[in-house]
Amino acid sequence: MDNKLSRREFLKSSANIALAMSAFSSVQLKELRPEESEKNPDLVVIKSKTAEKAVLTAMEAIGGIGKFVKSGDVVVIKPNMAFPNPPDWGSTTSPIVVASVVKLCLSAGAKSILVVDNPMDRPEQCLQRTGIASEIGKIGSDKVRAIMATEQRDYVEVKLDKAKILEKTSVNKLLLRANVFINMPVAKSHSATMVSFSMKNLMGLIWDRNYFHQSVDLHQCIADLCTFIKPNLIVMDATRALATKGPTGPGMTVNPETIIVGTDQVAVDSYTLSLSSWNGRSLNPKDVRHIALANALQVGEINLDKLNIKKMEV
Repeated sequence: MDNKLSRREFLKSSANIALAMSAFSSVQLKELRPEESEKNPDLVVIKSKTAEKAVLTAMEAIGGIGKFVKSGDVVVIKPNMAFPNPPDWGSTTSPIVVASVVKLCLSAGAKSILVVDNPMDRPEQCLQRTGIASEIGKIGSDKVRAIMATEQRDYVEVKLDKAKILEKTSVNKLLLRANVFINMPVAKSHSATMVSFSMKNLMGLIWDRNYFHQSVDLHQCIADLCTFIKPNLIVMDATRALATKGPTGPGMTVNPETIIVGTDQVAVDSYTLSLSSWNGRSLNPKDVRHIALANALQVGEINLDKLNIKKMEV
């Protein structure tokens, strides 16, 4: 398939959010399915030169895609496709990694798979240059849609009962109607928050990001958001990492050639810190305020010594 995305294809993709919402007409607003009771391993870390092989091995090691996605489920996947940059910059999630997870969800019998983001730049170019639209298009399934949720009507206001300062925010409607939410961040540095991993990636699911950045404590808002949005699964793309000049790049990229999967946002982000230095600094989890604050809110575990971590090289 040609990697270029025509304007007609883009407009069709942009209109898909309305189609996706109509598909939910018989679906009641509900909480995301809780994780299965089995908690071992807590994290799976796979190193491989082949991204798809790393994803498949990681998912098998954590219990298989069927542990998270059931036949007939509506799945929302949130990669980082916020910038119109090529994959090798490391500022957006690898299209191969995204497509690998999409194919696993299809194999589990998912009814619909919605690959969603609220981009920071021109949606058409983000879809094209990240390679994500092209790669999932190669799968050839009408159950899969790439959706750029760029209109305020795509969001609904929710209250955050467990938050410290973020009492309410507007969240993507598709997320609230999904059976399964898979967070698929890329590992990168960030000028405002030191790093942008799984927790920071959730900001692509809200409407008013300016409020987070300009009006209040950004780190606390990220931690607060994590008390409401709780992924059923996190697939961290550290196949390559933007170690400097994030979140947009270009900067120095390193190649951990690693996929991390788990269900604990704090644990995944804490482990990802160990894969590189970030803007020239070696960081531990307590150095990154939103990770420490999320741990304080009991979002997840910051102490990696308490976790059962399964590591493999394939």
